[in-house]
Amino acid sequence: MSEKDFLCALSDLLDEKLEEKLDKILDEKLDEKLDVKLEPINTRLKRLEMAVEHDVVPRLQNIEACYLTTFERYQKSVDDYEGMKQDIDVLKVVVESHSEKLQKIS
Repeated sequence: MSEKDFLCALSDLLDEKLEEKLDKILDEKLDEKLDVKLEPINTRLKRLEMAVEHDVVPRLQNIEACYLTTFERYQKSVDDYEGMKQDIDVLKVVVESHSEKLQKIS
């Protein structure tokens, strides 16, 4: 192997080693910077998760419970309304019949 070939091989090897070290250092620096920049976002995200878990979800459960209770009450009222409507229709027929009979008597 000639001296020139040896120096080229050595240069390539040093370039490769230098590139590996630089990549490692750059990755570490980038990770550190990302961690610093992401820290406030992570903090806000944790606060948001806590608010959702401890404030929003219980409120939604309460709203759901109230809605279901109201729905059941109204559903029963609708059923009662239908029954009352039928009773009123029967009463109308009876009143008309009685009115006719009273008019004939008088």
